Amino acid sequence: MADSAVTTRTGRTPAHPILEQDATSEWLGIEVVHTAPGEATIAMELRPEMLNGFGIAHGGMVFAFADTAFALACNPHDGPAMAEAPTVTVASGADINFLASAKAGDRLTAVARHRASAGRSGVYDIEITAGSGDGSGTVIAEVRGRSRTIPNPRLRR
Repeated sequence: MADSAVTTRTGRTPAHPILEQDATSEWLGIEVVHTAPGEATIAMELRPEMLNGFGIAHGGMVFAFADTAFALACNPHDGPAMAEAPTVTVASGADINFLASAKAGDRLTAVARHRASAGRSGVYDIEITAGSGDGSGTVIAEVRGRSRTIPNPRLRR
């Protein structure tokens, strides 16, 4: 059971403050399945417009999907609106390894988990699987993300 879907333009409250003005995640059709401190699980259906010329998931779509899970895991899910938060945590870098392909109609799931922190920097691992909705899944990509907590750019004058 999902916590909520990303439907900010339809008037529903987003499942995480970072999604309040995230049109990309909304366009991707991301569903927030779970959030907790340092972790997040999201899902989406891979649509035909998300495929590359080979008829498989475009790597940029897979990475954007993983990046959303990463952002949800890095930022408090029960904090103030992002416009009011004094700091935000952003990606300072990430590496992705593509292991298998996915096709239109596959349900992608990304699970992000905090691994380590030092000061304002952190490390997160994100696993992306693809399945046909029957509960089975194939790992299609692994991401190692590096984060950095910075002053909220919305509060800069």
